[in-house]
Amino acid sequence: MSMPLLKVQRREDAVWLTMNSPGNMNALSLDMLSELESAIDALYADKSVRCVVLTGEGKAFSAGGDLRGFQSDLARSGAGQLIQRLQYAQELFGRIEKLPMPVIAAVNGYAIAGGLELLLCCDIVVAAESARMGDGHARYGVIPAGGSSVRLPRKIAANRANEMLLTGKLYPARMLEQWGLVNQVVEDAGLLAAASELASRISALSPLGLKVIKELAGESLCRSPEDAARAEIKAFEAYALSADFAEGLAAFIEKRDPSFTGS
Repeated sequence: MSMPLLKVQRREDAVWLTMNSPGNMNALSLDMLSELESAIDALYADKSVRCVVLTGEGKAFSAGGDLRGFQSDLARSGAGQLIQRLQYAQELFGRIEKLPMPVIAAVNGYAIAGGLELLLCCDIVVAAESARMGDGHARYGVIPAGGSSVRLPRKIAANRANEMLLTGKLYPARMLEQWGLVNQVVEDAGLLAAASELASRISALSPLGLKVIKELAGESLCRSPEDAARAEIKAFEAYALSADFAEGLAAFIEKRDPSFTGS
């Protein structure tokens, strides 16, 4: 029986997704994407999950798309099959970005091209000291198709994003922390512990509140400041009637830790 390409583990209120194909640096093959899609489907259906951690096995988070697969697609059917593959990956990345719970990327090594595009869909990035990240497409005459040209300029300054996109260089985690792409850099041996601590902290908060905050922050990028501010008030109007809001207020007044249910 073959090993799964994606390990799915439940750890208290968090789900850990570990890409498990270290032999090819967790390349995003169709099989890998299919297993990832199944896991994401399950996350949308499971309201008890409060946080997700995405990481990779071995020396890479993910080295990106399966370029051998790209070449095979072109040889069989021209661009048509390859475009279908890319659209599939792009749609899956969009679903990861829109998950109702926070998603943490724990970057353990190389995150290149599609691997970078995958971590750009995550809400928080924790990286090992030795991690190296970059867009990488330009190095082999490839252009982005998983969203790096869209998300990278929204994550960091435009000139920094241009440099990453147009040079194909890989950058150390510490530099990308300074640029604002990485939230936290830790010693290699402490990466999973740091991600676990962060997941536990997030899992103790209101799932409903975090869902609303995540939606507001994401949608604000497509709205004027005035419309985004109005959207906050509209969201608060509904959230004010929730059990989690009442519990948070009661816990503050009673000087105790809140116990949120997500309702």
